[in-house]
Amino acid sequence: MGAVAADRAGDAGASGTRGKVTITEIARQAGVSAPTVSRVVNGRADVSPSTRARVEDLLLRHGYRRRAAAPGTRAALLDLVFDGLDSPWAVEIIRGVEEAAHAAGAGTVVSAIHGRSGDAREWMRNLRARASDGVVLVTSALEPLLHEELRALGVPLVVVDPAGSPVLGIPAIGAANWSGGLAATEHLLSLGHRRIGLIAGPPRLLCSRARLDGYRAALEGAGVAPDEALVVPGDFHPESGFTGCNALLGLPEPPTAVFAAGDQMALGAIEALRRRGLRVPQDMSVVGFDDLPEVRWSAPPLTTVRQPLADMGTLAVRTVLRLARGEQPDSLRVELGTELVVRSSTAPPAP
Repeated sequence: MGAVAADRAGDAGASGTRGKVTITEIARQAGVSAPTVSRVVNGRADVSPSTRARVEDLLLRHGYRRRAAAPGTRAALLDLVFDGLDSPWAVEIIRGVEEAAHAAGAGTVVSAIHGRSGDAREWMRNLRARASDGVVLVTSALEPLLHEELRALGVPLVVVDPAGSPVLGIPAIGAANWSGGLAATEHLLSLGHRRIGLIAGPPRLLCSRARLDGYRAALEGAGVAPDEALVVPGDFHPESGFTGCNALLGLPEPPTAVFAAGDQMALGAIEALRRRGLRVPQDMSVVGFDDLPEVRWSAPPLTTVRQPLADMGTLAVRTVLRLARGEQPDSLRVELGTELVVRSSTAPPAP
């Protein structure tokens, strides 16, 4: 798969009932010349915004993709797409993707669509123009129409940490979030804690719901009735950990330990405790989830659940390249193991 001159949309592998369409036909429908359509396809700047939008709309509707180059004329090009890039978590995924892509001689384009339909459609237009060989979608959800467009273009897709239930037929790679939530909570229970707060992740995300279920399962397994007042919402950012911990401390009977479903929220919780003059772990134990590089240097170093973020990115690249070669993955759903890493932020509850 590759990118060279644009002359016949049908040669690019558009499938389904759309049929083949020439650049001339797209030009006729757009009311412009064929060279103008070629300039749009090749990303040239000398086209007015209104004309560009009209032509891109027709190219998208016809499932157009630039014709493939001869084998060996260029390296593969992969698209790595996030909902947002404002997290060290994303950096770890990128590290794994980049290492695997480099080893395979492939280039990587990183994008963020921020959950907005307009951003996603703009990304799709750019993807079509650069003739990407595969897409790795991270903790995001594409609207069904864009899934159809990828299918029509013949661009393989792999999802990492799917936002919702995995889409039928699309490979998904995640971590064992349920068992990670279970392990974090069981660790606190083993230290003697019985009132354990949870700062949860966004409920729209599958990983958040799995960690919450693991937390509840650990409590029930220990004969501790789950108290919904001890579960507060978060969004994986430090501010929500700070706010969530303050909410837990404001309860008539605060918890003696907190499980934050993401490391950044755990760091926010530690800051909330520090500002109240409370010590970790003497006054309250804190557990995170991710094992981001910075948490081993926090004060105190954070007990957390390690999920193999870089490995998830690496496996996603290997899977999407297999799909691009016409091979099928061994499994459509892969969960990599998580591991509890005990450091200094947890201890038995104070008398």
